[in-house]
Formats: sequence, structure tokens, C-alpha cells
Amino acid sequence: MTKTFAAAINCIDGRTHVPVIEHLTSAYAVDYVDMITEPGVCKVLAENKDEAALSALQRKLEISVRRHGSKLVAVAAHHDCAACPEDKQEQTRALLAAREVVRSWDPKIRVLLLWIDEHGQATEVG
Repeated sequence: MTKTFAAAINCIDGRTHVPVIEHLTSAYAVDYVDMITEPGVCKVLAENKDEAALSALQRKLEISVRRHGSKLVAVAAHHDCAACPEDKQEQTRALLAAREVVRSWDPKIRVLLLWIDEHGQATEVG
């Protein structure tokens, strides 16, 4: 039986990794989640200015899509982010803009947005 993958573009903050993986594996029945990380990633994507970071994120996502067959990617933001210390409302706005950037890289993949709250719970937004 072939194992299935999804990808997550996530903050480096280790508090976010397990909730994102648990959400994707249970809600979408994937076996594995390729974790692509960058500090304050929703802000990096939303601002769409840091060409080096954006290029690295895009290259890593491309590997997940092409080599692991990921058809779903989550972009995550979280409470108490050191690199993006905005509240949930502002980070949700950033996530919405980030989704459009990621979609522009590969319109065939499904992009969902996740918020990880102060209790470590991942929920879909937007």
C-alpha cells in the first residue's frame, strides 16, 4: 500500500509541529507530513519580499509535491510567535495573503490555513 503525504509550511516553533501533523493526519487521512519551516512564515509569505526565503520555501514544497505526491499543503500561524508577534486577527489576514502566494506556485495543490492557539490546538481558518 502506498503511503500518502501532505506538506505544511510552518513556523520553526516546535510547539506548532505536532498539532499541525495531528490535524493533517486525522482530518485528511495522510500518512506523513513534510514540514517546511521558516520563522514567522505567514508574515514572510504575506509580505512576499524576501526572495531568498520565498525561493527556499517554494523549492522545498516542490520536492514534497513532485517526489512525495503531496496534493495538500497547510500554511500555519500560531499564538505567541516570536517572529510575527501579531494577534490572531492580523495573522489570519497574513495567512489569507500567504495562501495566494502559495497557490501561485502550483495552482493544482489544495492550500488550507491553520491557526494553532495558546493550548496547542490546530483549527482551520479562512
